[in-house]
Formats: sequence, C-alpha cells, structure tokens
Amino acid sequence: MTTTTSIEPSEVLSDRYPLGQLVIGTVEHHAPFGIFLNINHPTAKGLIKLPDFLDQGIMKPDMYPPIGAKVGAIVVGYNESNQCEVYLSARPTVLHQALVPLNLK
Repeated sequence: MTTTTSIEPSEVLSDRYPLGQLVIGTVEHHAPFGIFLNINHPTAKGLIKLPDFLDQGIMKPDMYPPIGAKVGAIVVGYNESNQCEVYLSARPTVLHQALVPLNLK
C-alpha cells in the first residue's frame, strides 16, 4: 500500500513564489478587475488587480497588455481561500524597490 503525503497548496506557492520575487508570466485572460497570467504552475495563476498596475491614475481594461504578452511583476501575496492565485504587482515603484536594493547608510 502506497501512501501519499499531502502538501498544502499555499506552502507550495509560497515556496515556489516567495514574497518579493520577480515573476515573468504570459497574459492568459482579461477580467474587469485585472489580468490573469500563466506563471508555469500546474494549478495556480498569477493575478494582477487593477490597482496593482499604476502608481498614479486609474488603470482601465482597455489599457491591459494583450493576451499572449509577457509581463513582469512582483509577488505580493496569495489567495488564502482557494490557494490557486498568486497576487502580483506591476506598479513601477514596487518593481523598482524589488529589483534595485536600497543602500541605506
């Protein structure tokens, strides 16, 4: 008899996509509240919500990157209820802070 160890999806997501990590995904779907990205995970998708695109102004659906476009974003959270979404931010300031470490003295 073979037993399988169950791994919580949230553990897998946070291990594979730690907070602050840059993720490159492919736009798969446009929704009124944001876009879904293929992030090369068998069960999870990346989600960039409308407020997570711009530092200022209002992102509108007609401004979305096209289906099939590659998009870089930073991991900012996970969907705790369904465990199949990685929340991402493409705000310029978030990308800049994640990619350019500050040298504070």
